[in-house]
Amino acid sequence: MIKAMYKLFITYLLMMLVLSFPLQGAAEIYTWTDDAGRIHFTDSPPDKAKSKQVKISPINSYNSPSSESVKNILDRSTGVIARKAKVTLYSTTWCGYCKKARRWFRQNKIPFTEYDTEKSARGRRDYKKMNGRGVPIIKVGKKRLNGFSPSSLTRALRKAGYNI
Repeated sequence: MIKAMYKLFITYLLMMLVLSFPLQGAAEIYTWTDDAGRIHFTDSPPDKAKSKQVKISPINSYNSPSSESVKNILDRSTGVIARKAKVTLYSTTWCGYCKKARRWFRQNKIPFTEYDTEKSARGRRDYKKMNGRGVPIIKVGKKRLNGFSPSSLTRALRKAGYNI
């Protein structure tokens, strides 16, 4: 009987202790100015001076962005947040490596823009600006790759934020 009473008493004490924690976080704070013009902050109002209770908003709060608003991808190799770079393929219809690059992009679900350097005005213009000497030329952001190499392309795309 005494053991049961002792357990009940300990349980009651623990419950009271647990219930008292939130109350300590909700302490009241008062501000008042003394005769010398100094401002004081205390947890109880002064006896003689006029005081105001300070309203405090919760300080342990955090508003995280929604998953839909976060469009960036974490580059796992550097830990830097990077936006996916635009991928552009400068090609021709007769080029075998251009066909392989095109197929590789589609198989790996990499969105890309393609310009034919012989049939497209933009493709011809960009090819001249880049002093192109062969096809394909693949641009991942500002990084230029001459020819098609799956390993080089994979490395460039990973650095640009793609998960491959």
